[in-house]
Amino acid sequence: MRALSLPFIFLGRSVLSGLHHAGALSLFALRGLAGTFRLPVYGQIIFSCLVEIGFLSLPVVALTAIFSGAVIALQSYSGFSQYHAQNAVGGIVVMAITKELGPVLAGLMVAGRIGAAIAAQIGAMRVTDQIDALSTLATDPIKYLVTPRLLAGILALPFLVLIADILGVAGGFIVAVSKLGFSPALYIHSTYASLHSHDVLVGLLKAAVFGFLIALLGCYEGYHSRGGAEGVGRAATATVVTASILILAFDYLLTDLFFTA
Repeated sequence: MRALSLPFIFLGRSVLSGLHHAGALSLFALRGLAGTFRLPVYGQIIFSCLVEIGFLSLPVVALTAIFSGAVIALQSYSGFSQYHAQNAVGGIVVMAITKELGPVLAGLMVAGRIGAAIAAQIGAMRVTDQIDALSTLATDPIKYLVTPRLLAGILALPFLVLIADILGVAGGFIVAVSKLGFSPALYIHSTYASLHSHDVLVGLLKAAVFGFLIALLGCYEGYHSRGGAEGVGRAATATVVTASILILAFDYLLTDLFFTA
């Protein structure tokens, strides 16, 4: 009988563990956001986090967006040419980039680059007792370490996604004109006709949510890391994996909320 109950025991423990971590993460997020309404304001730290998350992530996001737009143009052309609907390529590129690929790919790139860096940075401070030292100096470590990164993530990701949208459409334009023989004026007209402000705004909203999730998970995993350098490595890995999964999950939820209403 005990052997038969083992799967249910494992399932129950997994569910309880997941609920415990979800609750702990939610409380951690509330503490981090509450820091925005209390003095002092660490403006210099917020600015440095904005530079690290936004400006320094721009090259990898830009390259990803350009090649994504180019690939979408090629793939959509090969498909639509069978039905003599090649003129729809510009509209497909702009819709795919602004609705989905811009926010999602930028989020995944930043999660891999910044999420792990945040977890490693805060995790190193944890294992070397620097966070405890902040508390000894009467400095709230959540407000000092977590709040600036949450704000920077929320503000920086929409900026990156806006750049990714522009460059992704430009990548599709370059391929369509130089390789597929499109008229520049016709392609621009098709793109403009399919561009809707609602799609862009929802993409930017997704980006803000993704930026918050990436910064939150990096801070949470780093803040609770244990076990020296090995623990810091586990925290960085957990951040990237969990953030990537949550980005895809929240992308579906937000898409279902805004585009199927």
